[in-house]
Amino acid sequence: MNKKYGILFAVLVFSVLLVFAGSVGQSKEPGVEEIKIGVVAPLTGGASTTGTDMWQSAVLAAEQINAEGGVDVGGVYVPITLVKGDTETSRESGVKAVTKLITEDKVDLLIGGFSSGITYADQVIAAEHKVPFIITGASSPIVTRRTDIDTSYFFHHCPTTDDYPEATLLFVNEVVKPEIYERFNFSEDRPLRLGVLYQDSKYGEGVYEGIKKAIEKHNLNMEIVSAEKFKMSETDFRTVLTVIKESKPDVVYVAAFLNEQTLIVTQGRKDVGMNTIYLSVECNDDPDYYTGVGRWGEYSIQESRFSPYAIPSGPIHEVVEKFKEDFKNRWGTSPSMMGASTYEGVYIAAEAIKNAGTLDKEKVRASLAELEMPQIVEVMQNGVINFSSDYRESKFALYMEQLIWNESVGETRPKIVWPDSIKETDFVLPDWYEPGSSPAATATATATKATEECKNLWYFDEESKKCQQKEFCGMYMYKGLRTFETEEECKAALEKYLREKREEKETPAPEEPGFEAFLTIASLLAIAYMVQRRRK
Repeated sequence: MNKKYGILFAVLVFSVLLVFAGSVGQSKEPGVEEIKIGVVAPLTGGASTTGTDMWQSAVLAAEQINAEGGVDVGGVYVPITLVKGDTETSRESGVKAVTKLITEDKVDLLIGGFSSGITYADQVIAAEHKVPFIITGASSPIVTRRTDIDTSYFFHHCPTTDDYPEATLLFVNEVVKPEIYERFNFSEDRPLRLGVLYQDSKYGEGVYEGIKKAIEKHNLNMEIVSAEKFKMSETDFRTVLTVIKESKPDVVYVAAFLNEQTLIVTQGRKDVGMNTIYLSVECNDDPDYYTGVGRWGEYSIQESRFSPYAIPSGPIHEVVEKFKEDFKNRWGTSPSMMGASTYEGVYIAAEAIKNAGTLDKEKVRASLAELEMPQIVEVMQNGVINFSSDYRESKFALYMEQLIWNESVGETRPKIVWPDSIKETDFVLPDWYEPGSSPAATATATATKATEECKNLWYFDEESKKCQQKEFCGMYMYKGLRTFETEEECKAALEKYLREKREEKETPAPEEPGFEAFLTIASLLAIAYMVQRRRK
């Protein structure tokens, strides 16, 4: 009798276990114990300040989500685990980092990606393995528009280099230009003289192209009087700034990373004496920039979508304050813009996975493509985070700030000056500002219409490589063209240009290790192994 009941009890227990196992199998993906997200960022190298902020922001987001139980994956809450992918601010290391994240760490999804050039290289690996990548730091539109790889797994949560030059130049045209022209009694027919200094990279080239597109798209009365580029992580900009100064710009638009922008503004004003309005790209809206640029950055312009020290009025004001407070409590400093978008990137990933109900990469990709979620800590167009159907780009509501000296903290602080709907104060044209040309020169130029429309200038470009003189009319600038008012200026700039080209050719490229090198290394390792065996 006892044996009979024992068998019945065992059968009952086994049945209950089968039912329980079946219910678990219906609600939870087999083997899903964590969501592994790779954070691709420059944690070391020239852009390490920005990369560290991106990582810290991602950590904060993951901790907050996990504190609420994790992400709902098919009815079961699963925690997020972040894995570092240090690009070391180089293309080669970026490729290695993404390769490791995918093939060794087995991440489910990638977020981050700072520097368009680095992302352009490392995204190839993600495309080959079809891993969703929410790009929160690389701004060139090429990362989702290139045609040589499958870009359908890439989602661009960052304004592109087409977006922010457009907003910046509209602001200059509406606000800065009228102030300059009123003070110096310039004719409205006179084009605003724009100098451009950009990083020799996908990012820098994208900004320069975006500037030209914006001028043409909105028919802005502006002319690019100089366009100079520099190598990434450069530290001495005095020579190139002198060339730009000689072109007599009214404003200077700089496309650089934080460490570069700091030096450009300080060297431009302090060493070169170019007392103009400097325009800065959004990635420099960072606490370290305000500390580094000091008083030399006062009255310069910062395009932004998230600022450590300025919060636009509106529905997310309190949420942004809370985010900044949480970040400071966790890390002891203020977050920057790239950190904010990466923070949002983690929440975007969590929402897409929840909607997909699985970690299947194709289903997560499809979920991201259909995503519609409220804005978080950055102001989005229409208040919604979603991705365009063509190139999977989210669209931000951008604003402009002016750096104003704050005596109590001994640094500049940004104040929103555009658009009018959220501005905190009016734009100020400083007393020390010097325009590109004097009123007398402008009066002479406007006296004759032909003089305004066409100019006899000295020039050289990448094809001619010699100083020549000819008449330029209208929007004459093209890539590689450099123009000057005097032959002496042209010859000095050409000599510098040719010298740099010679130095580039004379510097041999590092050779890749060949078969003989690998064979030698292998032999040495074998000998070391045999010696170790004999000792044992």
